[in-house]
Amino acid sequence: MSPTPSPADAPATDDAFAPPRAQTQDVDGRTWAVASGCWTTLAMSTRPAWEALAKDLAALPPADDRAWDLRPIGQLDHIGAQLLWEHWRQAWPATIELSPQHQAVLDQVAKFTVATPDEPPKSLSDRLHALAHHGPRAMVVLRDFVGLIGQLALDLCTLARAPHRAPWRDFSGHLYQFGATALHITALVGLLIGVVLAYLISQQLRNYGAEAFVVNILGLSLIRELGPVLAAVLIAGRSGSAITAQIGVMRVTEELDAMRVMGIPHGFRLVMPRVLALAIAMPLISLWTSMAALAGGMLAADAALGISPSYFLSALPRAVPISNLWLALAKSAVFGVLIALIGCYFGMKVKPNTESLGRGTTSSVVTSITAVILVDALFAVLFKGIGFRG
Repeated sequence: MSPTPSPADAPATDDAFAPPRAQTQDVDGRTWAVASGCWTTLAMSTRPAWEALAKDLAALPPADDRAWDLRPIGQLDHIGAQLLWEHWRQAWPATIELSPQHQAVLDQVAKFTVATPDEPPKSLSDRLHALAHHGPRAMVVLRDFVGLIGQLALDLCTLARAPHRAPWRDFSGHLYQFGATALHITALVGLLIGVVLAYLISQQLRNYGAEAFVVNILGLSLIRELGPVLAAVLIAGRSGSAITAQIGVMRVTEELDAMRVMGIPHGFRLVMPRVLALAIAMPLISLWTSMAALAGGMLAADAALGISPSYFLSALPRAVPISNLWLALAKSAVFGVLIALIGCYFGMKVKPNTESLGRGTTSSVVTSITAVILVDALFAVLFKGIGFRG
């Protein structure tokens, strides 16, 4: 490179730990970027040295007319050269002064560094290809789930035609496991939710002198929405995962294959009893949870607002129409059917290994909770005009 006016030569250092620096100098009306120190991995390994160098480089934007003087650099390895090359945006500066050994290192880096082009936006063909790759998987899941629902409908017809053939012992066992054993945890959670809601609502109603409306807010929100949804979420995490794990273990231990060999239908003996049990237990658990939440809210309203339990109980039927209770029970039954079907579906899809069993159980819980929230939103939209006093 042709000699050009440059800053005064700075003495190069051989200290391997000399921190790298990059500063500006003005010479003959032109701004030079002067690099000094050791641009090596060892010198940049400490956090203070790296932060100082990053600050120096941030103050030196890679303008095209900026001149660089690299002669004060004591040592330059490929890491330091790569850092400079990337700072220059993989292009040589218009003016540069450097020693032959530094020139060789930078030439090597520039030769083998390939600029990564920006990813082009996806075209229509790319999007169609992605849909063709992932679409069949979604269609297979939808097909299998619809097939599970259809088989359940056929099994219910078989049950109505020949009730003596139904697995009533399995049904009663599932009803006990899904319903009776869940009463304590749902009651505790519902009670605490009611207390928390009552205290939060009381803080706002007291500001407007509307303490009596705590009955309306608690009754409508707990009976219509929070009670069924809260119970469904708890049952999805408790019973939905248990259904998937039970059927998944049967897949791992090849019990499902043995049932198929003996001609025992999976849907009639495994799916239908669980779906019926949750369809019956879920409305009762929802009602139980709402009652516990209302009891907690009633106690908290008495403590925070001075509303007596007798007034609370007498005002509750007037504040909350009975149609809200029927709506809550109906959608709780739908929640129970969904949770049982999703749990059975993921249990049937478990592969004969423990890793697939854990993954299927997790997917079952997440899918069940998501489905419960979506269906609850659908019920809220469809029945938005029911259960409110004009």
